[in-house]
Amino acid sequence: MKLDLREPLKFEKISFEENGSNLNITEHEEVLLCYELNSDQSRSIEPDCENFLGSFLFSGRKIEGQITEQVVSLPQGIYLFMQQRSAHALNQAEWVDLAIEQQKDGLWERNKLENLLYIRFLHEDGAFVTQVFRSTETE
Repeated sequence: MKLDLREPLKFEKISFEENGSNLNITEHEEVLLCYELNSDQSRSIEPDCENFLGSFLFSGRKIEGQITEQVVSLPQGIYLFMQQRSAHALNQAEWVDLAIEQQKDGLWERNKLENLLYIRFLHEDGAFVTQVFRSTETE
């Protein structure tokens, strides 16, 4: 589905060891990861999951709405959006699969996808939610 994000979602910049793949978030925090995708894989209808992710750009955390120092954000804009609810935040292999499905659907619908991928983890209504955002070029 397409989502028109009217205001940026802001997070305090944090650093994960390599890529934030081992997340252990609580019910009172949100985490945002941002990747630049492999340029060849980001345009393919059948991307290779092993080579899908390119550079890890940044990560951020919001604890009960508090942001203090350095800020990173999910900018306002038009995104392809998918989410999955579960008993835990999805691991990297699971959310990469979700992002690949999102890309396949987006390309099938002839969207022009940009090269950045945002992954947001939060807890709402008694479940952990993993959200995948992929910006699209506006028409």
